[in-house]
Amino acid sequence: MGKKHRIFTSEFKFQVVLEILTGEKQAVEICREHQIGESVLYRWRKEFLEKGPQIFERSQRVHAEDGRTAELERMIGKLTLELSAAKKVSDWLDSL
Repeated sequence: MGKKHRIFTSEFKFQVVLEILTGEKQAVEICREHQIGESVLYRWRKEFLEKGPQIFERSQRVHAEDGRTAELERMIGKLTLELSAAKKVSDWLDSL
């Protein structure tokens, strides 16, 4: 009978990758302790290093969206004031 395929959480993978990146332990020790293959550990590390920059790209995108939101809110405020003024002028003209 074959080995059962284990599923690891992203948090677990993150912790294991940090152990190898910080140099706390050797890869062999980590694999033995967590009962995972070295190829699995190195694949997780590679994926972590490749996808790491995306964390910062997302932050920049969110920052740009915040700027756009603020700009749109200013426009709404300006248009609200203009509409209010136009209504007052219209009401005044109707009263003549």
